[in-house]
Amino acid sequence: MSEPAANPAATSFPTSTISLPLGLEVLRTYTGVLVCLEILFGALVWILVASSNVPVPLLQGWVMFVSVTSFFLSSFYLTLLVTGLADRINTDWNFLDVFYHFLALLFYFAAFVLEAATTAANGGAHIKLLPNSTDSVLCITYPRGNIFTMLSYREYSINVAATIFAFVVTLCYGGSMVMGFKRWRK
Repeated sequence: MSEPAANPAATSFPTSTISLPLGLEVLRTYTGVLVCLEILFGALVWILVASSNVPVPLLQGWVMFVSVTSFFLSSFYLTLLVTGLADRINTDWNFLDVFYHFLALLFYFAAFVLEAATTAANGGAHIKLLPNSTDSVLCITYPRGNIFTMLSYREYSINVAATIFAFVVTLCYGGSMVMGFKRWRK
C-alpha cells in the first residue's frame, strides 16, 4: 500500500519562529524588561498628559493616542509571551517584534516632540501673587512661536514630567527594536 498524501493545508503554513523564551522566563531577558518599562513609563505618560488638562488638544491628542495605543499593544504582546500563546500562533514573531517596535518608536518620537513643543510653548507666562494682597497678576513675555499656552506652575511641571517620560519610552522602544533586529537577523 502507498502512504496517504499529506494534507496540504497542514503543511502550507510555516511554524512560528520566536527566539525569546516563553512564560515567565521572558521577564529575565533584556527585551522582557524593556517591554515592562515601556508599559510602566507609557502609562505614566498617559496619566500625566491626561492630568494636565490638555491645554493644546491638537498636539496632546496625538500624545494620548500614541501612549494609550502603545500601552495596550505592549501589554497584549507581553501577555502573549508570558502565557506562551505566541508559540501557538504560526507567524514570524521576530519580524513582528522588529516591525511593531519600529512603528512604536516612530509614533512615540513624534509624541515626544509634540509634548515637548506643548511644554515649550508656555512662553514664560506665569502668575504672580501681589505682595500683601490676595490679588494676582499675569506676566507674559514675548511668545517664541505660533503656539502659546498659559500653564500654571502645576500644569507646566506635569507637562515637563510627561515630556521626560515620553523620551524615556522612546528610548525603550528604540532599544527593543535594536535587540529585536539582532534576533531577527540571526
